[in-house]
Amino acid sequence: MLRFAGSFLLCLCAVAPLLSSLSAAELVTCSGIVPMRYRNDKISITDFGGVGDGRTLNTKAFREAIYRIEHLRRRGGTLLYIPPGVYLTGSFNLTSRMTLYLARGAVLKATQDTSSWPLVAPLPSYGRGRELPGGRYMSFIHGDGLHDVIITGENGTIDGQGDVWWNMWRQRTLQYTRPNIIELLNSKNIIISNVILRNSPFWNIHPVYSSNIVLRYVTILAPRDSPNTDGIDPDSSSNVCIEDSYISTGDDLVAIKSGWDQYGIAYGRRSSDITIRRVTGSSPFAGIAVGSETSGGVENVYAEHINLFNMGVGIHVKTNIGRGGIIRNLTFSNVYMENARKGIKISGDVGDHPDDRFNPNALPIVKGITFNDVWGVGVMQAGLIRGLKNSPFTGVCLSNVNLHGITGPRTPSWQCSDVVGASRLVSPSPCSQLISSQQRGSCSNY
Repeated sequence: MLRFAGSFLLCLCAVAPLLSSLSAAELVTCSGIVPMRYRNDKISITDFGGVGDGRTLNTKAFREAIYRIEHLRRRGGTLLYIPPGVYLTGSFNLTSRMTLYLARGAVLKATQDTSSWPLVAPLPSYGRGRELPGGRYMSFIHGDGLHDVIITGENGTIDGQGDVWWNMWRQRTLQYTRPNIIELLNSKNIIISNVILRNSPFWNIHPVYSSNIVLRYVTILAPRDSPNTDGIDPDSSSNVCIEDSYISTGDDLVAIKSGWDQYGIAYGRRSSDITIRRVTGSSPFAGIAVGSETSGGVENVYAEHINLFNMGVGIHVKTNIGRGGIIRNLTFSNVYMENARKGIKISGDVGDHPDDRFNPNALPIVKGITFNDVWGVGVMQAGLIRGLKNSPFTGVCLSNVNLHGITGPRTPSWQCSDVVGASRLVSPSPCSQLISSQQRGSCSNY
């Protein structure tokens, strides 16, 4: 059995310099919603035959180790230690009351043998796989109905080896929807911290139908041309804390979702009470996104101290006809962006449909979106807000928003339709629908 040398300590990841100017007492955090738990019972993957040579397939070792944790049920749970080395493995399920701990220099590497990848049922709020009808490939690290689970360590790496999946997507040879790196369903009291995720086949971290989730000190990396490699996608989940992380991927850095058209409406579980704080990153798509799958509704989202570089869109709220759902009470504060096609985009014509059975009269309601203290340089267009004729977006407030760049003569700084709101201290001047009739402008009503 494993004998640890030294204490069980958490180290800061690559985002630590962002916090250097703040003392622990000054640092505002939501991470206390799930306390970090120390496990007295510790085992190592090497106790079960794990070999970190980068060639040996360790799927059996991971499944046996987790079986031991599940069935012995040690008081306080068990920590599964992954020592330095490269551990090639197929996908595996976690169990409740466990910690997956990656030492510095430890790498979990997903097998690229796609023929052996397990299939799981489609999510009921999606009605089918997100990419293709039918089931979907199980995530690399998976869990359903779990509680008290921690994935952490000394900035060890979880590598999805996604290029084989990206090529199948490009060549249109996929049979089912690609796997995420980490997906936890119907789970609660989850911490993911101090790990590096690389090259996900599809979305990176996907908590769905879950609550009390802390994602902190996480680094997520994928090439800019990697398809659909979203960083963190809370989906029909509540009480989610995302903090102090760096994300650079081929799709949205953080995308909040809650189901797809008629399936999401029928399932009816919203995403709510989500805090995003001190996140830095880069993407050809959005920095912070809501949607486009929002049929269960999204409410009470607060994002602050966000730093975005070389972006497609800084902040993007996106939905479509047939989605239904209410998107309300979103606040984006202290956002800095540098080099972006669009600074702010709120759009009612984005995203596809699972099939042709969606109800075109199921119109989303979008209201109560506030932008405070947003600054951008090198922004090609400050904002595009396009509501729906039969469901205008209301309560859109801009306060102290400065988005400057290289707008050409054919591209107005702001484009708006079917939106009602107000503004204060906005440069360049916003569209007429957001200019308050009051002399000074006010967002107090929103």
